[in-house]
Amino acid sequence: MTHENEKSQNSSHQKLMAVCLASLGIVYGDIGTSPLYAFRECFIEEHGLVLNEASVLGILSLIFWALIAIVSIKYMMFVLNADNHGEGGVLALGELCQAQVDKKRRFKKGILVCSLFGSALLYGDGVITPAISVLSAIEGLNIATPIFEHYVVPITILILLALFSAQSKGTAIIGKVLGPIMLVWFSFLAILGIKGILAYPEVLKAVSPYYAFHYFFEFKKAAFVSMGAVFLVVTGGEALYADMGHFGKKPIRLTWFYLTLPALLLNYFGQGALLIRSPESIVNPFFELVPRFLLYPSIILATCATVIASQAVISGVFSLTTQAVQLGYSPRFKIVHTSTHEIGQVYLPQINRAMCVATILLVLMFKSSSSLAAAYGIAVSLTMIITTLLVLYLAVKKWKWPLWGTVLFAVFFVSVDIIFFSANALKFMNGGWFPIVVATSIFIMMTTWRKGRRLLAILIKKNLVHIDKLEALIKENNAVTVPGTAVFMTGNSDILPPALMHNLKNNRVIHSKNIFLTVSSTISAFVPYHEQITIIKENKYFDRVLVKIGFRQEPNIPSILDRIKDDLTIGDLDRVTYFIGRETLIPTKDFGLIFWRAYLFALMARNAQSATQYFEIPPDQVMEIGMQIKI
Repeated sequence: MTHENEKSQNSSHQKLMAVCLASLGIVYGDIGTSPLYAFRECFIEEHGLVLNEASVLGILSLIFWALIAIVSIKYMMFVLNADNHGEGGVLALGELCQAQVDKKRRFKKGILVCSLFGSALLYGDGVITPAISVLSAIEGLNIATPIFEHYVVPITILILLALFSAQSKGTAIIGKVLGPIMLVWFSFLAILGIKGILAYPEVLKAVSPYYAFHYFFEFKKAAFVSMGAVFLVVTGGEALYADMGHFGKKPIRLTWFYLTLPALLLNYFGQGALLIRSPESIVNPFFELVPRFLLYPSIILATCATVIASQAVISGVFSLTTQAVQLGYSPRFKIVHTSTHEIGQVYLPQINRAMCVATILLVLMFKSSSSLAAAYGIAVSLTMIITTLLVLYLAVKKWKWPLWGTVLFAVFFVSVDIIFFSANALKFMNGGWFPIVVATSIFIMMTTWRKGRRLLAILIKKNLVHIDKLEALIKENNAVTVPGTAVFMTGNSDILPPALMHNLKNNRVIHSKNIFLTVSSTISAFVPYHEQITIIKENKYFDRVLVKIGFRQEPNIPSILDRIKDDLTIGDLDRVTYFIGRETLIPTKDFGLIFWRAYLFALMARNAQSATQYFEIPPDQVMEIGMQIKI
């Protein structure tokens, strides 16, 4: 091996290690903070589970095999292969599945409904995760001294307020330290676990699945009920898939198998060993493992880890909302790009405020991480069922799995997902209703917006004129040609924009150069730079520009025009006038939507971000043309 090749391999290895370290701070924050509360929740009084060696070993066996089966096998080996041009997540997965559907429109609609509802469920998770994670960390203060008992909720709220207030700054700078902090956290988990295991090594026999089966045989109903708490150890599994686009499959897999999984298993087994020796430690087994002289530093470290976990989920909601806007399932929101290097680092002020209010209300309503655990899990377990079903569809249609392999995958993983969902569904009245209500509300808004925009486009199209009539209209209105370039934003490049029609009929003018610009988003995350723009030169009056971008790319119109200004002889971009139509919607009963949904659609349209902000157009160069439309 030459010196250059060795140097190149070392450089590649260092880059891979750096990416693996970075993935700790983004991908594994959620699942990495589960030891703070998951094991404890298996033994809450409502489950009716007796705390003894048999139940502890049974729970540990279930935790071990849940992490192996769901995360290590299902997600790492199969689900991560279902990437949409490198992107993961249930929304990207749904778009990938729709691309495999032939002509069965009803089947395609079913896939769309599944992916949209799965995406909506993640909003509920995005609100609960910060609340339960930070609460569980601050509750460690009660182990140190009872004086903090009445200050847990206020301290939690202050931390959450600081967390959401910091979102506008972006994670570009903070991101550099997220990975190292989580490396310390997972190392701390492993060390605590080893400490507990050394005190009672016999706990390692729970690796055998025998103890899981014996647990169900002995405890029956209580064992099934506790499965909802066992599921808490894998609730970050969906985040691994959703964040795949940030780092790629290889770093995520390497980090999981070489660091995250061993650290989590060691800590859970350490907590189990502690409970077998000291059942009274069930109040908070994680912090009971910590030596007293390290208690306060461990609380600080745990708080940092939970804030990082919350940051990852909040960023995921921002990213998901941006994708929904690009794909036409959501009205436009103000999107602030907080990094000049990372396109995925975005901040949505409206979404941030809504999440902040909802998270703080949750803390005030439930007041403890144990109470919040009842609301946690049901959304993620249902999302996992949807993910499994969509991956199964891909296995048949795209990967061409043999029948025996498909049936084996379906029987095992669908059954496991259903068992976990059923156990979590028992918590519905105790808080599990919250994420379902959030998801249902988001789903209704997404489908209402999608259908409303389609019906509105049909309604507007009835009164529009084809571009072939432009020359005739210019002569008919005796329009005067004025110097300069006018850019008309239009959703259909074959139709004359209403703003142009208004300018012709009322002002009787037309610019010497007119550009009809249409921006559309594809199901791919990214469209290659050289494939984004298509120019169609029509005649002396106007040119058409068609822009295609991926759902993770930003639609910056001035930068697009800068790329083609020489081809179209636009001249000075600072003197371009942008014409944008703005509709005022008046709900009626004849629109094609139920009246309350028509009203909801109109309300969403009024509160949507303006096209000027969304397309990053200079406000002083915009002319908006408004019109009222009865829907």
